[in-house]
Amino acid sequence: MLYRRHLRIKALQALYAYFSGGQEDIVVGEKQLMLSINKIYELFIYQLSFLNQVRTFADNLSEDRKKKYIPTEEDLNPNLKFIENRVLNYIDNNLDFNKKEELYKINWADQEDMIRKFYNLLSEQDFYKTYMKSDNFSLEEDKKLIIKIVDRLLSKFDLLNSYYSEKSVYFVDSYDLVNILLIKFTDVIKTKSNINTPLPTLLKTEQDAVNTDLQFVKKLYRKVILNNETNDNLIKPKTKNWEYDRIPMMDLIIIKMAITEFIYMDEVPIKVTLNEYIELSKYFSIAKSKTFINGVLDKLITELKEEGKIKKIGQGMIDN
Repeated sequence: MLYRRHLRIKALQALYAYFSGGQEDIVVGEKQLMLSINKIYELFIYQLSFLNQVRTFADNLSEDRKKKYIPTEEDLNPNLKFIENRVLNYIDNNLDFNKKEELYKINWADQEDMIRKFYNLLSEQDFYKTYMKSDNFSLEEDKKLIIKIVDRLLSKFDLLNSYYSEKSVYFVDSYDLVNILLIKFTDVIKTKSNINTPLPTLLKTEQDAVNTDLQFVKKLYRKVILNNETNDNLIKPKTKNWEYDRIPMMDLIIIKMAITEFIYMDEVPIKVTLNEYIELSKYFSIAKSKTFINGVLDKLITELKEEGKIKKIGQGMIDN
């Protein structure tokens, strides 16, 4: 599920914690980095479980209404479209999901009030009402509803976010990312998906003979720390117009991560590395940092090429 960009972001956050004094032991820091990545998957399972609990709540509510002393026609013949939503039922019956839900000991027994509030909020939405009235009972229609629920409601539901903040600080950091992963997961569910279909793995190379994604993020984290002084000496001559000690730490870490990829990540094209870190600077640095970082990296690429320090695997990797 995770792309290299997500791993770069996690490494960037871990390196910032390390260099800002939050962590002094590289081994402990690496373990925390791995924990933060693994917690993404745990939160993903929690979010699937929450959606499933909302469906279960709706089902129980429907059954309770049938038992009224004087039930209405609607009580006796409820609209079951949401309860029978194919995406939610796929989650509920999926063996891999149930196994992981048990592994993480997920239990919503004491959160019925929160689940009720979310269901009531959902029931008030125009997109939900339109879905319930529609005669379209296709998988695509069901997928569109879940995507809207995640995008418009789940991402902004503060009660759930607060609940997760008490579970783990890593859940808070990954909340928005996991909701994006939920949308992507929902979008690729197919008609042939069944109870035996495994959930996607966290890392794309997780089941390969060599987990290159895991190697990538560990190597990136370690090399930046171990070569910190060397990288400083590379950067300083390219920043003579600035007081080095006053350059934002985040900018320096981004530059050092890019240097690490230029020199040590043989399989990553130079252009990919450059574009990725310029993109990260837009989100994690100040507005002017993009131009500064781009300028420094351009100079470093020229120098490292001339010194033969950039060695890439494959035709055109150095120039692309």
